[in-house]
Parts: sequence; structure tokens; C-alpha cells
Amino acid sequence: MSSDQTFVIVGASHAGGRAAQSLRMAGFEGKVALIGEESYLPYERPPLSKQLLMSPDGIERAELNPQSYYDENDITLMLGCRAERIDRHARTVHCADGKDIEYDRLMLTTGARVRTLPVPGADLPGVHYLRDFNDTLAIRGRLEAGDRTVVIGGGFIGLEAAAGARKYDCDVTVIEAADRLMGRAVAPEIGEWYADLHRSHGVDLRLGTGVEAIEGDGKAERVKLAGGDTVDADLVIVGIGIQPNAEIAADAGLEVDNGIVVDLFGRTSDPAIFAAGDVCNQPNDFLGTRVRLESYQNAQDQGMTVARNMMAAPHDGTGDGEDDSGGLTAYIDRLWVWTDQYDVNLQMVGMPRDYERLVWRGAPEDGTFTLFYMKGPRIAAVNAVNNGKEMRIAERMMYADRDFDDAQLADTETQLRQVMKG
Repeated sequence: MSSDQTFVIVGASHAGGRAAQSLRMAGFEGKVALIGEESYLPYERPPLSKQLLMSPDGIERAELNPQSYYDENDITLMLGCRAERIDRHARTVHCADGKDIEYDRLMLTTGARVRTLPVPGADLPGVHYLRDFNDTLAIRGRLEAGDRTVVIGGGFIGLEAAAGARKYDCDVTVIEAADRLMGRAVAPEIGEWYADLHRSHGVDLRLGTGVEAIEGDGKAERVKLAGGDTVDADLVIVGIGIQPNAEIAADAGLEVDNGIVVDLFGRTSDPAIFAAGDVCNQPNDFLGTRVRLESYQNAQDQGMTVARNMMAAPHDGTGDGEDDSGGLTAYIDRLWVWTDQYDVNLQMVGMPRDYERLVWRGAPEDGTFTLFYMKGPRIAAVNAVNNGKEMRIAERMMYADRDFDDAQLADTETQLRQVMKG
């Protein structure tokens, strides 16, 4: 690999940070520049709604690498810098500070931003979102025993924030427009199990309830619900999803459809530009469709794989056909995510979009169990509650392209390894 080439990564995110690291680990000797809007070194995001929300620790705990790593590996960090425009003809990235950064290969790891609540009063002081470290600091500084915390959104982020607020002994109300928790990610039965969990910790759940407005005299003081009821609030935390930061790609004429469209190798519609992480609309062979994934593991693994593909891709503009691997490595996400709420760990693999029945392995009332989502005799997805030791073998079973018997899956006296062996 020529040492006079420049690889630029826009987005000093988890995916971007791991991509830069992967380039050096793979022996790339050219210039590496990492551009990011935040002033912090690249860091992991899961701790923002978990450990960092419930401790006085600083961002250092979540950093991918210390400053010394970037210095020693000659990775140029351009932090606090916003990339505004890509000139594909000139192969430059124009930044808000007026600088033009030339590239031979470009990777977009621009991530996603929070969806904002489209109601009156959503911009009042006291209304917070949770996406970056500054958000965590702002929320953490407001959590005090006895304070009334209203969480809008019953997905992973909202429920992790609710659990964190309860550990501060706040009075917590969760408002969710759907009739169940974590509705996009798990079966209704798991959503109900988590509803019982949160109620047992003193959380007031308002399911099937919309929000009409946030009201208060100069600050958020109450949340007005659909139908007219109100919930008093000292703090409002909104977690209603994220949307991809794909505008810079769209403005450059790249194909965009619910994120930047990439192939199995992370290539965009321009052979000199790649993308990875939350911003990507990527194919997944197991699901048989395209998906945009919002997970720690996908950001990390895809960022590293696509970085190596940047090195291997032809640099003459050829080899960009859909069926031409050209020595590149196809990336297919494991579809693994997790959430920690209170002392309960839930790990998930697969997506329960299309299943026919559930097979329970273990008793939910005992607090430790595995749940198989079945389509015919095949495993479509798996949930493991406080049972992570079974997740790796369950994942292998899901991808094994073979049939399984419900009774054997449910039999806790038989190890899954034995079931796998058949």
C-alpha cells in the first residue's frame, strides 16, 4: 500500500475510531485523518446510558484509545471540526473552518442524531436527549433523590435512563406511545416481562399514551398527555429513536435511502467512498433484506472490516461492480445487541420480524431464561435474559441452516451444545 495515499474518515465515532485503528493494524502506511464534530476522542456510546449515567466517571472510561495512541500511530485527529461538503470530482472534504482535506479514499462514519419530540414545549430547559457525553453530563447533574423524572420513550435508551434515575431514587414515569415496551426489538411477552420489572422497581408506566405538549413557566414542569392528563416533572428525558446523518452523502450525490446505501463490502455508489456504522443501509443475507443497524457491535465490526476493504479496493476506479469482490471481505452483521436495566442483562441475536411461535428455555419467573423465536423448525432470533452463557452457542444454532426440535430446545437438562450436535 503506497505511503503517499491519504485516507480520510468523516465521523470520529466508534465506527470511525475503530476504522482508523484497523488501518494501522493492517499495515496502512499512508496518511490517516479522522474528522469529528465533538471535541472528545472517539468513545463508546453504550456507557452513556449505563455506567457513565450512574457514576461520577469521566469520558476517559469510554474512550477507545488514549491520545497517545493516535500520536504514536500518526493518526491526525481533527476534533471540533464539522465536515460540510464532499467534492467527489476534486476528492476533497470541505470543513466548516474553511479547510479542504484531500483524500484518495474516504469513509463516512457520521452516525446518527436523536429524533426530536415534535410537540410544543419540547425545547424548554429541563428537556434532555441522550446521545453524546455532554447529554449524559447534563442528565447526571439533574438526577436527585425525590425529583420527578419523566421519560418519553419505552425503548432501550429510555428504559436504561429510567433504571438509572431509579438508582438515584427519583420518582420515574415512563410514557410510551405503543402498547408495550421495546416493541421494535422483542416479542410482546418480553415487553410485558420488562414492564413488570420496571413496575417492581417503582416506575409508573403509561403505555399506549401519546404526548401532546411539555408545559412550564420558562422550564419543563409537566408533560401533557393525549387525552388531557398531565404528569409533573422536574426533568424530562426523551428517547424516541435516532435518524442517520446522511445529508453530507446525499448532497454529494451518493445513493441514500434511510441511510447511506452500501454493498456487502461497505462501498457506496462512488468507488472511492465507503461507509460504516449507524448511518449505513446495508444488505444482510440472513434476513434477506437491507437494514440500518443501530448497535455497538455493528459500528465496531463494520468499521474495522470496511477500513481493510478501503486498502484492498482497486485505486483506479475499477472493481466496483456488485458481484466483484476483488479480494474484499464481505461484512454481514451478527445482529447482536444487548441492554442492561437494573441488574438484568438482556442479549439478543437476530430480528424477531417474522416468527411463528416462541420456545421458552427456563422459567421467566426465575429471572434467568432463553427464548427462541421459531419459524417452522428454524431459529429466527434468540433472547437471553441473565443467561449470556448460552448466547454464543444459541447464535451458532440460529445461523446453522438446520432444523431444531422445540422440546429439545426447551429442555434445560440438556445443554445447547448437545442439541447443536444433534
